Amino acid sequence: MLIVPTATRAWASWHRRRADRLLLCPRSDPVRCGTWRVLAWLCTHIMTSLAFGVVVALCAGNAVATAVTVPLWWALPAGTRAGGFAAGAPLSGWGTALTLGTAQAVVFAALTYWLVPPLARLHARICGVLLSPSATERLARRVETLAETRADAMKAHGAELRRIERDLHDGTQARLVAIAMRLGVAREVLSEDPQTVARLLEEAHESTEEAMAELRAVIRTIYPPILADRGLAGALAALGARSAIDTTLDIGNLGAIPAAVEAVAYFTIAEALTNAAKHGRATQINVRVARDDDRLSIEVTDDGVGGADETLGTGIAGIRRRVLALDGTTRIHSPGGGPTAITVSLACGS
Repeated sequence: MLIVPTATRAWASWHRRRADRLLLCPRSDPVRCGTWRVLAWLCTHIMTSLAFGVVVALCAGNAVATAVTVPLWWALPAGTRAGGFAAGAPLSGWGTALTLGTAQAVVFAALTYWLVPPLARLHARICGVLLSPSATERLARRVETLAETRADAMKAHGAELRRIERDLHDGTQARLVAIAMRLGVAREVLSEDPQTVARLLEEAHESTEEAMAELRAVIRTIYPPILADRGLAGALAALGARSAIDTTLDIGNLGAIPAAVEAVAYFTIAEALTNAAKHGRATQINVRVARDDDRLSIEVTDDGVGGADETLGTGIAGIRRRVLALDGTTRIHSPGGGPTAITVSLACGS
């Protein structure tokens, strides 16, 4: 009882993907609805497939059979020539064979053209309806996803705080301590050794500039200052200008966006640009950012070699974690040979 639903669920997921392709729908996740619904789909699938299959076999089969029978009517046994066609007319010569045969082939070909596509779409819709999760199942899945992303966000937040603490402790704080010591020594020898004081002050000044640079680098990893200065559009323009590959930006009217969403959008595009140049060997990348009511959509497409694999690094996985933490969605399409397309949708308020 445990094996059959598992195999059926995998088969159902395959059919659901086929239905999505036929109906030009976004690719669905593996089937996650209840076992009884999967089994109900299986029973319905068997019945509808048999019924629709009979119609297709009659239409397409007769069209093919007629096309084969017409040039070979003379080779049929004499007793079967009277029923050679659906009209039941005897096949007494080429005139009858060509006239009735052509008419029958056209009729069945037309029936195939008119009936088979609608039946295929109807079959796909039935598959989609039966294998789509219910409202309760979607809510349960959503709660589960949010719980997972919240846990991941908390872990990432803790790791980020520890990294910032290390950077400040080992870098900026150490430099500030050294600056304080130099200034203390300079104060003690101020009246006795002016040259030493001048050297210590120069070293303290250089160390201060280095500490400020390190502090700015730490701040940029938290919230890039350019976002506060120039907004998301200006920050992305600067990011594209610094990109190692040719970057085309298409940025719509974004309006006011929460700072957290701006940061996620900025880091997502920055990571995509880095991956395209470093791993995708791309020469051109297109970035489109648009806002539709309360959703911010990001599309990054490059002409690289494709084949992006989330398990081989932390870049794409990091994008997913950042986006999921804000209740967003991420889709990656990167077939071997390219191109790679990253699509992100974020809630940004009304």
